[in-house]
Amino acid sequence: MKRHLIIATAAAAALVAGGTVTAVAVSNDTGSASAASGGSLPAQTSPHHAGAQATGTAQVQDGRSSIRLPDDDTSGQDLREAKAAKVTAPDAAAAALKAVPGTVTGLDLDADRPGLVWDADVLGKDGKWHEITLDAGNARVLNQHVDQDEDDDAQERAAARSARTDAAAAARSAASHGTVTSVDLDDDDHGKAVWEVETTTHNGKEHKLLVDPQSGKLTAAPADDSDDDDNDGADD
Repeated sequence: MKRHLIIATAAAAALVAGGTVTAVAVSNDTGSASAASGGSLPAQTSPHHAGAQATGTAQVQDGRSSIRLPDDDTSGQDLREAKAAKVTAPDAAAAALKAVPGTVTGLDLDADRPGLVWDADVLGKDGKWHEITLDAGNARVLNQHVDQDEDDDAQERAAARSARTDAAAAARSAASHGTVTSVDLDDDDHGKAVWEVETTTHNGKEHKLLVDPQSGKLTAAPADDSDDDDNDGADD
């Protein structure tokens, strides 16, 4: 397998004695770190696992998902994605927050170039918007970056920070209606913020549900706001 090296830390320091410059690199297929000067350092490359405790800072692997599901954009794709995913929405949210502490504002299960992944949006404690790509098979961080083009919406920031029900809790509330494939904090729902949660049942039936960020109350999305005509509501 072709090796891909990802620079995790580029630290250069002129030593007082000899002026040696040292750089550290992390290999995404060996999990080892090496110093340019010949020494070696232990690497924190433990993958994120659903439900596992944080073992260290998340490493950006920029790799492919362990689930190689093609994005063919055909009928039944959402069902195939829901059945193939091994990581639930709440576990994806937890993994995203291990990588970037803050508030998860969006989760989306999708098959694209890296395979089947969870795309997570996080408003970090640093005040920046972060996009994180997670392996839908084991919750490993595949990529993460700061979104420089994100429109800075003060209302969305306020809604995210004031929500008593987070993305993971919203997903758990809707899980009885199928596999959760999307969670999004909509700050423009008739002037009120709301979690929009999409689910897919084992037979391919899709539901769109709403969760109040303050009370956690689960309701069905209005018929004209649903992606399909089969939404029977939150009381199914």
